[in-house]
Amino acid sequence: MNKEKAPSMDQWLQEAKKDPQAASCGMYLFHAGVVRQSARACVREGEKDVPPVAGLTLSYEEAKVSEAVKRAREMPGIHYVRVWLNQGELEVGDDMMRVLVGGDIRPHVVDALQALVEEIKTNCVNEKETF
Repeated sequence: MNKEKAPSMDQWLQEAKKDPQAASCGMYLFHAGVVRQSARACVREGEKDVPPVAGLTLSYEEAKVSEAVKRAREMPGIHYVRVWLNQGELEVGDDMMRVLVGGDIRPHVVDALQALVEEIKTNCVNEKETF
């Protein structure tokens, strides 16, 4: 599996604004995830002296991602959701994830974006960090 080039957010926004279902969007929020040098699993467990990450292997389950997107679209006030995930052997600084959520008001969009990104990170992707 080879890593892919991340999509253009400008292009995504232009496409979203042309989507008739997104006509009620008053706000769009975007999340960009990249491979970081810190080991996530170690940092979460409170370890401070860990070797830096050289990269990671990322894969995802498309059915789980589709279900997560569906749940985000069903949240109050949400009219637009789009997700891109990279896969394969990634290096520090490579793009891992792009998420765009559009909705009627800021609190709805913030809640949906946070919930969707968290669900993707915890339930949809498989990561193996390399040191």
